[in-house]
Amino acid sequence: MKRLFTSESVTEGHPDKLCDYISDSVLDAYFEKDPYSRVACETVAGKGQILVTGEITSNAEVDIEAIVRNAIKEVGFDNAETDIDYKTCKVLLNISKQSADIALGVDKSLEQKEGSKEESEGAGDQGMMFGFATDETEDYMPMPISLAHKLAKRLTEVRKEKIIDYIRPDGKVQVTVEYEKGEPKRIDTIVVSTQHNADADLDRLKQDIKEYVIKPIVPAELLDDETKYYINPTGRFVIGGPLGDSGLTGRKIIVDTYGGYSRHGGGAFSGKDPTKVDRSAAYMARYIAKNIVANGFAKKCEIQLSYAIGIAQPISIYVDTFGTGKIPDNEIVKKIRNTFKLTPRGIINSLELRRPIYKQTTNYGHFGKENLPWEKVIKMV
Repeated sequence: MKRLFTSESVTEGHPDKLCDYISDSVLDAYFEKDPYSRVACETVAGKGQILVTGEITSNAEVDIEAIVRNAIKEVGFDNAETDIDYKTCKVLLNISKQSADIALGVDKSLEQKEGSKEESEGAGDQGMMFGFATDETEDYMPMPISLAHKLAKRLTEVRKEKIIDYIRPDGKVQVTVEYEKGEPKRIDTIVVSTQHNADADLDRLKQDIKEYVIKPIVPAELLDDETKYYINPTGRFVIGGPLGDSGLTGRKIIVDTYGGYSRHGGGAFSGKDPTKVDRSAAYMARYIAKNIVANGFAKKCEIQLSYAIGIAQPISIYVDTFGTGKIPDNEIVKKIRNTFKLTPRGIINSLELRRPIYKQTTNYGHFGKENLPWEKVIKMV
């Protein structure tokens, strides 16, 4: 049976991604000076204005406004007439310290309060986090989101390297893959929308995107005469970034994860330090799922971890191998408990998360990048 599945990615100039990047830039700046900083930093972007708000408790002193302007500059926004200008935009700050009530549960877990000798902080919130992996690509990601990320990244590369010198930072990509008997067979549709200069020629843009973005990234054997291409289908995309649409941290959680191919617990990542299990436990769940597949226990695997605020150990562990498991799912749960440390402290220490590594996660997915600690493959027995 043939089925179509679609995933999207966005470039770093998308207004929501700009906000994610600012929030993670602030987080990294605090971690560079104080790795025990508690950070929950949200960014809102609108016409000519950036608001950074949230709760930060740290021994570090950080110039947040300078970080905001530098992040916007790194993305490439320098024109208030078409998007936003890092030099002239207004930056507003509304930062307070972490709630003392939340800190009570994070500083000392319920298990410790009840006499457990295990030293561990409690989870910073309740929630459920999912991790996923499949062997259909080399990066153990679903093919639609894997290709969408690669195309979006390439779209940024050709802009920054001036291979296509008339496009601007905002952009989106969508890839539809045709599956047959559960395996990717071909690319059905590719959609690319990129911000461009006012005098750009649409026909040339379409040719350049095919030649310099799609052709180098998508394997030729996945394309055929019936593959459909939609490049800037509205015909004009001059106004972009926060001038075209407001932006908000955490509004691209499906782009950040598996492109809708796997479930999502609802918690966003960017701007949060790793005591927030929304982020750290999602990274651990991916780490577990990838290693289950990489070790040959299944061809496809989804993990759910759930936590309660102030409690260290997960409330539940769920495994689904979608009928591809070489051993029963309940046996995989045993292997997980024997192999991985699932308390907040255990996750932070085993993945070395108290480091300024978060800016590199913001764009083109938090998963599938080999240099990140939750992507390493270990031997499971």
